[in-house]
This record gives sequence, structure tokens and C-alpha cells, in this order.
Amino acid sequence: MSPLTPIFIIIGFVALVGGAELLIRGSSRLALTVGISPLVVGLTVVAFGTSAPEAAVSLWSTITGQSGIAVGNIIGSNIFNILFVIGLAALVVPLLVNQQLIRIDVPLMIGASVILFLMSLDGKIGRIDGAILFAGIIFYTVWAIRKSRRESKDVDAEYVAEFGQTKSELKRSSTPIDLATIVVGMIFLVVGSRSLVVGAVDIAKFLGVSELIIGLTIISIGTSLPEVVTSVLASFRNERDIAVGNAIGSNMFNIMAVFGLTGLVAPNGIIVPSNALRLDMPVMIVVAIACLPIFFSGHIISRWEGALFFGYYLVYIAYLVLATLDVPGLFYFSTVFIVFILPLTVVTLTVSAWREWKGGISEI
Repeated sequence: MSPLTPIFIIIGFVALVGGAELLIRGSSRLALTVGISPLVVGLTVVAFGTSAPEAAVSLWSTITGQSGIAVGNIIGSNIFNILFVIGLAALVVPLLVNQQLIRIDVPLMIGASVILFLMSLDGKIGRIDGAILFAGIIFYTVWAIRKSRRESKDVDAEYVAEFGQTKSELKRSSTPIDLATIVVGMIFLVVGSRSLVVGAVDIAKFLGVSELIIGLTIISIGTSLPEVVTSVLASFRNERDIAVGNAIGSNMFNIMAVFGLTGLVAPNGIIVPSNALRLDMPVMIVVAIACLPIFFSGHIISRWEGALFFGYYLVYIAYLVLATLDVPGLFYFSTVFIVFILPLTVVTLTVSAWREWKGGISEI
């Protein structure tokens, strides 16, 4: 391994986080000036901005022939966003869940995850698949923005609740400065993604592990740092719509926009490793489905539910590490998890959601 590899990794992470911060800041201010609600800002502009590192890294990986990093980065980031980001944010403060997330956005995220899995069954995401996915994110974004702008009174109320200011009071940003901030942020993202991919490939060769594993762990965690910072800070500031919407929106962006774009630019499509089809994509789908009962239980993600998400991410990472090291106890680890821990969690969440639903019915 080259002595410069750690430097490339550090430069890549710093540039990606800094570029995402600049991109989010400029894009959010521009979005606010046209009257988009805080929830939709979280689901679209902030989510897309925090997912920009994933897009930059995946596109660069695809162009340079490291499709395993691209696939692992996107799937790993989606698992990380739900289990780690929402889990950590809920541990900071219980998160209120907007009705739109339960009725529309989470089901869309689940649907997009299933569609991606079905598209990948032939072993790759081709250009037609990429075009379909990318068209999906365009339709979703246009719909979300138009819906938000039609609900003018509700939007004004959301602005006051989230920011303590009315919409008109927030329309003071300078458009040229915002555009310049966006451009500088994109430059940082390009530089950071190139540096990170170079370092990651070097580490994979040195450790003798697959690019998929590197993408699922080091790269996905690194490119998801903007989501962590954004959601946790939003929790501290009581901007709970942004905290949850950011993670859900980032996942939809990763599936439809990032996979869509990479599928379009890859001449022969993105090769999806068989390991990803057997384990990681199903885990991504299960994690997305797990949002429904938790989000449904009183429309609040409590601290214990946040701890549950956080704990499951640690279990997932532990499994990847044990599988990579070929530890003899992996079979017993998997058996205990599948036979005892997973069923117990499903029963607990089902009972919790049932009680909340029955309570809601009795109040009507």
C-alpha cells in the first residue's frame, strides 16, 4: 500500500463533507426563496445535497471500472442512512414523523428498493434500467415541489415551526452568492470523490478484500457523513422534519438518481456482484420496510427505536467483518440473530404498531 493512501482518504473525506456542506447551504437557500416547505427541502434539496458524495464517488468508480465500489457505496449508504443516521438522530431526541412520510415517501422508498433488486437479478443495471430510475427521481422531485408550493398556508406554518420565521423573511439570500457556493461545492465533491476512490482501491488491494466490501463499509460510511451531520444537527435544533426527511430522501436519491446516472454512463451497465444480490440488497429492502411499523407507532421514532436501529447497524457491520475475515463462529452468530433476535424484534414492533393503531381507532 502506498504511503500516500491515508492522505488520499483523508483529503477525500474532508473534500466530500466540505463540498456537501457548501452544496446544501447554497441549494437550500435557493429552494427557500421559491417557497418550498421545510419537509420537502429535507426530502429533496438537503437529501440530494447530502447524497452528492455518493453520486460523485459512484460515478467516478463506474467511469474508472470499479463497479463494485459504486454498488457497495449506494447500498451501504442506504442501510447506513436508516439504521445509523435515523437511529443516532432519534437517540439525540425522539423524532416526530410527518404524515407525508408514512403515506407517500416511505412506501416510495420501499418500492424503489424492490424495483432496483428486480432490475439487478440479471447481474447488472443497464442503460434502460438507469433511464427508468432517473426518470423516477425527476417525476418525484417535480411532484414534491409542486405539491409543496400549492400548500401555501401549510408551508408558512411549517416555516414558522421549523425556523421561527415566515417564508418572506427567509427570502433575503443573494442568488449570485448561492450559485457560487453551489459551484464551489461541486468542485470539492469531484476532487474528494477522485481522491477517495483512489485510496479505497489501494486499501482493497492491500487487504485482499473485494471492492464491494470496501464500498459497503469505509466508502458508504464516509460518503454518508453529510447525512449524519445534517440529521443530528437538525435533531439538536428541533428541525425534525429535516432530520427524518433527509435520510428518506437521500435513499430515494441514491436508488433512482445515483444508480440511474451510473447506469446511463456505464457503457456495459453496472455489474452487480452476486454477494450483493444474496445479502446486501435484501437487507436494504428489509431495512426500508422496517421504517413503516416504527414510523407508524405514534408517528414518533422514540429513543428505544433509535437504539434498535443503531444496534442493528452494528450487527450488520459485525457480520460483514466476520464474513470477510472468515471467522469460524460466523454460523453461530447468524443462527442466533436469525432464530432469536430478528423474530423478537418483529414481534415487538408488530405489537407496538397494533397498540397504536387500536388506540387511534378507539379515539375516533
